[in-house]
Amino acid sequence: MKTIFGQQTTKVKQLADLISQDISMGRYKTDTALPSINQLSHDYKVSRDTVFKAFIDLKERGIIDSTPGKGYYVVNRQKNILLLLDEYSPFKDTLYNSIIRRLSTRYKVDLWFHQYNEALFNAILRDSIGRYNKYVVMNFDNEKISPYLYKIDSSRLLLLDFGQFDKREYSYICQDFGEAFYAAMAQLSDRLQNYRKLILFLARESKHPKETCDYFRKYCADHQLECEIIETLDDREVHSGEAYIAIRQVDVVEIVKKSRAAGLTCGVDFGLIAYNDTPAYEVIDKGITVMSVDWQKMGILTADFILSGKPIQVCLPTEVNLRGSL
Repeated sequence: MKTIFGQQTTKVKQLADLISQDISMGRYKTDTALPSINQLSHDYKVSRDTVFKAFIDLKERGIIDSTPGKGYYVVNRQKNILLLLDEYSPFKDTLYNSIIRRLSTRYKVDLWFHQYNEALFNAILRDSIGRYNKYVVMNFDNEKISPYLYKIDSSRLLLLDFGQFDKREYSYICQDFGEAFYAAMAQLSDRLQNYRKLILFLARESKHPKETCDYFRKYCADHQLECEIIETLDDREVHSGEAYIAIRQVDVVEIVKKSRAAGLTCGVDFGLIAYNDTPAYEVIDKGITVMSVDWQKMGILTADFILSGKPIQVCLPTEVNLRGSL
């Protein structure tokens, strides 16, 4: 067996992970003996001491045990999970922690971010096929799906968040960026009528689905409200009597900064709505009104899929958290 160890961590840790992976994929069965230290030393081209220390690591994880005369044997097959998300954001913390809290120590979750880079996304999937018990993936695009996803057993794959494409028989927990966005705005109609103009700020570099723009225009037309969609805040001032919808947290902060420079009070002189809730929105000024799916619930449903393997096809609603900014 030819094994190449990298420099990112110790050989002991890498060997323990390799043996754990073999256990989780069924190469070594529960309650059966592992190969001897000498055999694994020969197979993996490492010292006997490295194998011995890897066994100690696996015993501490509760994956293997040892008894005199029986040697080392498997007591608990660890489950390896690939969690491939798009990019880091505070609400992804909520999602991740919600998943981890629901899983036991038998589950090892490898977290990756593809940063909406299709080549990186495909490379991660290509290298991971066959290595994991479950795959939880945020696609790199809302409109098209990577063919590498179709190479994964449908019973092992869960698609998260994006999904306006053929998901075939795959499980998914997604959100809707069109009709659900419209419905969320409709919940705020009594507040939005107080403003002379609604402005959606969707930065040109944002990967947020553009269908939101179509439903924003539709809502404003249906309710006879003046509206505008902008891609940058450069040289743009915040004006009294306007209400702003910002998709990214960095843009919410910029709007608040510009309003303070202009001497305007959020929720009094102008309105502000953020997308995707974070703890920070509860404490900025008198609180920022938010339209968001429940990321904690998404995490709980994701963990339940990992634990049970039962198929799931759910589109979470976009909820409104009304606070002082509107």
